[in-house]
Amino acid sequence: MLKLEHIKKSYDGTTILNDINLEIEDGEIVSILGPSGCGKTTLLNLILGLTDADQGRILFDGEDITDTPMEKRGFNIVFQDYALFPNLNVYKNITYGLRNDPNISTKEEVEELIELLGLREHLNKRIDQLSGGQKQRVALARTLVMKPKILLLDEPLSALDGVIKESIKEKIKTIAKEFHLTTIIVTHDPEEALTLSDHVMIINKGGISQYGKPEEIVKTPENDFVKAFILRQLEIKKNNIYSLFQVAV
Repeated sequence: MLKLEHIKKSYDGTTILNDINLEIEDGEIVSILGPSGCGKTTLLNLILGLTDADQGRILFDGEDITDTPMEKRGFNIVFQDYALFPNLNVYKNITYGLRNDPNISTKEEVEELIELLGLREHLNKRIDQLSGGQKQRVALARTLVMKPKILLLDEPLSALDGVIKESIKEKIKTIAKEFHLTTIIVTHDPEEALTLSDHVMIINKGGISQYGKPEEIVKTPENDFVKAFILRQLEIKKNNIYSLFQVAV
């Protein structure tokens, strides 16, 4: 379990996160949802260990990791821009992290990920020969071969459209289930969060506006901000979310 207790973070005297409390069970997919500038990326960076909290504690499986350096937490992130190496082919990108410790994943496990993510036919291609969805799958594979304790995804679908986006969503769900991998996603897109996650945390102005299951948030928003934020997106994309949760807009 990942647990955040009374997390606070400020930059230059401006409060970014204020008294964040959160519990995420092993194997869950949780989305951190909110408008630009609400603090969601800062929260992801705090969990990763890329930045430090001003106050509060972060615990993983009962151990206080608040002051544990990023490289010792065992978490891993897929960035929005994929951060792939253009001078390496797909296979070398996937296995790059195994160069210093090849025992993290066996060759069989690497092959399993390649099959799971549908990358077999692309292994010898250059990165610039790939589509956005293919690059996202390579980035996922490269991260997963390192067997992270928690998978963090920063706007993983923002550059994708239509069928490709739906395909990657299904891949993320499959990975979380098959590997029992706790997955935390930062997104500004309610449709993405509501259709992908077990639980959704909505942040506004540095605080938690609501945390719950997708259907709870859609059917019983806890305040005016959540209601306006979600219903606005339901109206825009109601064909997808309406059919899933059967709510009137």
